[in-house]
Amino acid sequence: MARIVMKFGGTSVADLDRIRNVARHVQRETAAGNEVAVVVSAMAGETNRLVALCREAATIHDAREYDAVVSSGENVTSGLLAIVLQAMGIDARSWQGWQIPMRTDDAHGAARVEAIGTDVLSDRLSQGQVAVIAGFQGLSSLNRITTLGRGGSDTTAVAVAAALHADRCDIYTDVDGVYTTDPRIVRTARRLPRVSHEEMLEMASLGAKVLHVRAVELAMVHDVPVMVCSSFADPARPPVGTLITAEIDAMEQETVTSIAYARDEAQVTLRDVPDAPGVAYAVFGPLAEASIVVDMIVQNISEDGSATDITFTVPQSDFERAMAVVEAQRGTLGFGKLLGDTDVVKVSVIGIGMRSHAGVAATAFKALAERAINIRAITTSEIKISVLIDAAYTELAVRTLHAVYGLDKTP
Repeated sequence: MARIVMKFGGTSVADLDRIRNVARHVQRETAAGNEVAVVVSAMAGETNRLVALCREAATIHDAREYDAVVSSGENVTSGLLAIVLQAMGIDARSWQGWQIPMRTDDAHGAARVEAIGTDVLSDRLSQGQVAVIAGFQGLSSLNRITTLGRGGSDTTAVAVAAALHADRCDIYTDVDGVYTTDPRIVRTARRLPRVSHEEMLEMASLGAKVLHVRAVELAMVHDVPVMVCSSFADPARPPVGTLITAEIDAMEQETVTSIAYARDEAQVTLRDVPDAPGVAYAVFGPLAEASIVVDMIVQNISEDGSATDITFTVPQSDFERAMAVVEAQRGTLGFGKLLGDTDVVKVSVIGIGMRSHAGVAATAFKALAERAINIRAITTSEIKISVLIDAAYTELAVRTLHAVYGLDKTP
């Protein structure tokens, strides 16, 4: 017997037929003698509808009331799934965030989980009752409903699994696992049977949409094994997907695991910046104060050392603000030109095996050069190499790197 947390996203609970399908997945686990907690999202499109209603009611609105409204979608889904399970003869009840309670900080709209009360929940699971938990929501220190931000139901599921010391957290979605890259771009992409928490964290932060970054962080910190699988697979059969767990033995690990890409990057370049101590802080200090996250940074110094060019990237959503913040420093910095470009993409090579293999970066650069793909900027970590390229070359770059590292499906 195992204790399992199952999470179902919006497409998996889009209507009553799909909720009944979810119930059959739950039934399979209870029939096997497992203790089951289920975390559900709102029905597909419901959160967007509720957000739109808040904005229509008032362009500027109270974040506390916004959370009260948008969290209601998960209440509906959890109640409906509990009703369906009960009709199937399965002992089940729904739980809202405040009933557990799921304690969070007071950052409405983007709250972080601080503590989960599990005594009653754990007792009910031990008695064979299925807990159907509304994802995405919690309770602030002032006993106000909070929400965890978009994709927060993944975070709820992993947090509940950690608090309950679950054997596994199964994330059911509309794909059957984590792939070596986007199958829509590379038909030969293959499903990975297993990846490490660290690799998945890089993949999630670099464009892979399978799991929310915060959920992966929680899973890694609390060592929660996570299975990504499809809710549309046969509910009578055990789930098949990708297991995300602690680092795999280096002997078993491929050098490169996956190729990810992110289209939401923007490039900012300062030309002819006087090269003097404190210049970098004068550029990036104001950006930090404006809560603008900077990713890639490249600096080129002139031959005589008197001037430098600085290039960096920011999320596209922050591009206009970033340009305005830097422009405001023109008098202080004395740069020549300020240039920007949103028609760029970040492509990343990821793999824990990179730690113990030389030449991984050189292989990528050579392959891209042979395809005449210009690299605008580069960042690296122990298990990642990211390059910034023109958006027009996205698919070519992904296919090229996927092939050169031998990630294509075997015949």
